Amino acid sequence: MSSTDYPRGTKLGVDVGAVRVGVASCDPDGILATPVRTLKRDAKKDYDIRVLVREAAERGAVQVFVGLPRTLSGGESASTEMARSYARKLAAALAAAGSGASVSLIDERLTTVAAHRGLRDAGMDTRQHRKVVDQVAAVGILQQAIDMQRAQGQDVGTPVAPPAGRDVPDASHEEPTIKHGHDRSGDPGS
Repeated sequence: MSSTDYPRGTKLGVDVGAVRVGVASCDPDGILATPVRTLKRDAKKDYDIRVLVREAAERGAVQVFVGLPRTLSGGESASTEMARSYARKLAAALAAAGSGASVSLIDERLTTVAAHRGLRDAGMDTRQHRKVVDQVAAVGILQQAIDMQRAQGQDVGTPVAPPAGRDVPDASHEEPTIKHGHDRSGDPGS
């Protein structure tokens, strides 16, 4: 096995919630995860998935890590199934768009808790957390994945295959985002 038996290139991290989806990205060398944006979740029309497909294409992403929120004991919950379903839809949409980006689930126990704690420690008012906590959680998911890849020298997470014969969100429409983190140039978004 080579010292880098995992995809090299830009990767995305996704924190899926019932209301919002946090997105993070890393550099092509997989060193540092940074916040990208928070999307409004749209379970009916999947606009958020369309935006993720476009984001993956624009950044040339080779891999997307979706956080899998297990219980502290490692069990499953309604949130776990929601993340699995989201990852399957995203994998299908990426495949339909001709993207070569793979989708993997990565255990994300406590990333949102850690994100809230970090924001609180940074002096941010608790009422303001909602605007960025999903991005911070996505950064935690992605940073964990890329750190594990580098440490283990192999791919990590549970691969998600696109479902066969399912309706796939059309990636040609975009839903406005709630808040941007940093764009690719490093300048703060609006």
